[in-house]
Amino acid sequence: MTDLQLSSRADTRRRQIQILFLGAASTFALVVPFGAVEAQTQIPAVTVEAPAQRARPAAVASRRGSGATRTARADRRAPPQQAAPTQSASSNGVTGERANGPVRGFVATRSGTATKTDTPLIETPQSVSVVTTDQVRNQGAVSIGEALRYTAGVSGDVNGGSDTRFGALQIRGFDTTMSGLYVDGLRVPSSNYVHFNGLDPYGAERLEVLKGPSSAMYGGSGTGGILNYVTKLPTAQQFGEVSISGGSFNRYQGQFDMGGPANKDGTVLWRLTGVVRDGETQVDFTKDNRVFIAPAITFKPNEDTTITILANYQRDRAGWGLQFLPASGTVWPNNGRTIPVSFFAGVPSFNAFNTEIATAGYQLSHNFTDNITFRQNLRYAYQHNEEKVFYGGGYTDEAAGRLARFGSYSNSYINSFAVDNQLQGKFTTGFLSHTTLVGIDYRNTRFRDTAFGVTTSAPEINVFNPVYSYDWTMGAMSDDTGVKQSQVGLYAQDQIKLGRLSFQLGGRQDFVTTQVDSGIFNTSVAKDASAFTGRAALMYNFDNGIAPYFSYSESFLPVLATGPSGQLLNPETGVQYEVGVKYQPIGWNALFTFAAFDLTRDNVVTFAPPSYLAEQTGQVKSRGIELEGSMSLADGWNLRAAYAYVDATVTQDPVNVGKAPVTVPLNRASLWNDYTLQTGPLAGLQFGGGLRYVGATWGDDANTFKVGSATVLDALLAYTRDNWRLSLNVTNLADTRYVAACYSLSGCFYAEGRKAIGKLTYRW
Repeated sequence: MTDLQLSSRADTRRRQIQILFLGAASTFALVVPFGAVEAQTQIPAVTVEAPAQRARPAAVASRRGSGATRTARADRRAPPQQAAPTQSASSNGVTGERANGPVRGFVATRSGTATKTDTPLIETPQSVSVVTTDQVRNQGAVSIGEALRYTAGVSGDVNGGSDTRFGALQIRGFDTTMSGLYVDGLRVPSSNYVHFNGLDPYGAERLEVLKGPSSAMYGGSGTGGILNYVTKLPTAQQFGEVSISGGSFNRYQGQFDMGGPANKDGTVLWRLTGVVRDGETQVDFTKDNRVFIAPAITFKPNEDTTITILANYQRDRAGWGLQFLPASGTVWPNNGRTIPVSFFAGVPSFNAFNTEIATAGYQLSHNFTDNITFRQNLRYAYQHNEEKVFYGGGYTDEAAGRLARFGSYSNSYINSFAVDNQLQGKFTTGFLSHTTLVGIDYRNTRFRDTAFGVTTSAPEINVFNPVYSYDWTMGAMSDDTGVKQSQVGLYAQDQIKLGRLSFQLGGRQDFVTTQVDSGIFNTSVAKDASAFTGRAALMYNFDNGIAPYFSYSESFLPVLATGPSGQLLNPETGVQYEVGVKYQPIGWNALFTFAAFDLTRDNVVTFAPPSYLAEQTGQVKSRGIELEGSMSLADGWNLRAAYAYVDATVTQDPVNVGKAPVTVPLNRASLWNDYTLQTGPLAGLQFGGGLRYVGATWGDDANTFKVGSATVLDALLAYTRDNWRLSLNVTNLADTRYVAACYSLSGCFYAEGRKAIGKLTYRW
């Protein structure tokens, strides 16, 4: 193994040794606990309550041991029922919430993404944003990217909402599209061409964004952070909903979500979630069809053990909603002319972005005692993607509007297996209380990308007066790359409390083996790498709900590029310093966060002229602030507000030192408000809307031109009566035409225009 030397961090070796020592001490204390036991919350393996907005009282009997001591211990661990919810000091009035469970309204108060333990967000010394199912529903989001539009410092649809590839996930100025998606805490890797970010949001209980380096818990991951897709799990309450919807772009969709106990004593629970859609996009000739199904079943053989088996399958039959258009005619007029938003640059008979996704796994939890819990999370993920596309390659005659086109046919196959084993303990040492976690995880990923060139009899098209060709001819193979990668990680974390003061220390050692082979050049290269990453944080919780904090975290990410010598390059690394304040007003269902961060991404791969060979000479810094607030009040008022100032700069590069990365706005802000009438003849009427602002961005690496800022409006009108809900969501209400992003003078993408969707839902 070759150790990865984290650049410019030799002075941290003493700190790393201290972290390892503390982790070892915590592990020893976990095995041989001493001192008085202090009860703290454990993360459950399964949600055992129905979504709050459709809960109804029900009595679910559970089996108990015959011994009095065992019965008392089981009673202490028994989850709260909807009919008689309980509150914790940190829940601030929100009942029955757990880290992976449903949330009433917009305000989540607990999460397990940052720490892998069930921890109140007000006690988590790092910035975490949670998007709940209520927020997704009220805002009418139909993709992960749309669901993240009101999240500070995050964009899930950088390239615009009509991108059927669901590309460009950006967190704090860094692209995390290929490295950032996790499902229930396990990474689902990408290939060089495709990823899993197109998973339907209807299958998620919540979407959680952990901002900043997170390798101390998750191993190889990007500098910006991660997105955790928390799956809907079975419930102990019988419930169900069915919806039908229709709207813009000939879009028709049906969906259902139902579940509950499968037997009388509630030891077997089930849930089934599904989506069927037939639709198009704003781009001509472009379909957007989907089938999604997600079954889950939970077994509770006794009060100490829970296992949930869960799976999903998604089949997309879509076209290319993403068109590579020139800046002339989109960002600025081409001799007074503008390329229509609906313009399709390809060949109608050769236009597909077809994807099949399947995952299967389980979540196991077993309590050895009240204070020691073992958890295992396992998942297998598969994806096949087929792409047929002709894309724009820049003007051949700008004045005439003639655009070059290049064709490609590709297939990608991804197979990934991941398992995470955790042992959690709670104990005290003198004045200190501990929640200690030690774990070992393993991930094995294999993928292969193949591609062929494709030609047509009309290699050019007029962007203002298109005449389409329908013929195409397959050419030579242009890519045949296979990748095998395995990662083993050993980690430890200690959450320490001294009164209102809390500390968090974590460290992880990873070992990664990567092999890349080329079928075209008949070559194969491999690399072993290892890295230690750490995290340390400090927080103080005042009794008025204010909680200032400071955190330090690190990341590493193996890269697949080869250097001039033909060998794989070293992993990228990242470091973040973050200081912030969280505020949870007493008596309010609300949470507000302010964070200031300083991020550095090192070992960035660059391609310097004249050779344009891959080298690791790059560095990018991102500094900024974020403000985010969410509120759900009992009188029917929901609010979500976000602002981010992100100053990202290339600080080391052969060519572009001092430039800003493309697609990163200096300012981004959003505000959503909705209100439901509680009394009177119009009780149940809901109305609301949102405003989204995205600042100007640079359109190429050399920063030679800018893409203008944009402000759009969204709207909601709904009416709920008895078990029925009728709603209308409109995004980009004013049909504002703007460019979402440019990567070069010939690579610009339109944002999505006005989209209206009406939906009828029945719940029981």
